[in-house]
Amino acid sequence: MSNGFTLWFTGLSGAGKTTIAELVGPELERRGLKVEYLDGDVVRTHLSKGLGFSKEDRDTNIERIGWVASRLSRHGAAVLVSAISPYEETRRKARAMVAEHGTFVEVFVATSVDECARRDVKGLYEKAFSGEIKEFTGVSDPYEEPAEPELRIDTEEHEPAESAEIVLGKLDALGLIPSQVTA
Repeated sequence: MSNGFTLWFTGLSGAGKTTIAELVGPELERRGLKVEYLDGDVVRTHLSKGLGFSKEDRDTNIERIGWVASRLSRHGAAVLVSAISPYEETRRKARAMVAEHGTFVEVFVATSVDECARRDVKGLYEKAFSGEIKEFTGVSDPYEEPAEPELRIDTEEHEPAESAEIVLGKLDALGLIPSQVTA
């Protein structure tokens, strides 16, 4: 069995990470890959319950996601991680864990705070702007943009389906996916 890979979507809340992952995943499955999703919100509910939003807790959460992704990659899965993962150092640690067993592909879903706030259906940005929510990434907490992601997608310029095609093109160029659908 060949090693898998981890596609790590990082960006602000509302940037489009999960939306793109949910479009890429089914196409990977159509091409015969085993796909696993590690969404930041879901992971916080099940794997990281009880963690807050301090830097230490955020780092612990991302390191846990990185560890799980590394194990899934080791067993040949295409792992789609959608997590804000605001700190460069912690993303590097996740990359190192995954790289022991598979390929790590960082996708920076670049979207402005204003656009993320405009898209926000939960009203989180409004609460963060008013100070009601403390430690909100991009507003009262930092987001460190990736220094050298394998891919940068501006979702203000690209629709979700187009963004997914860009990701699939990158995976194909890296030789990580079959270019034809398997029968």
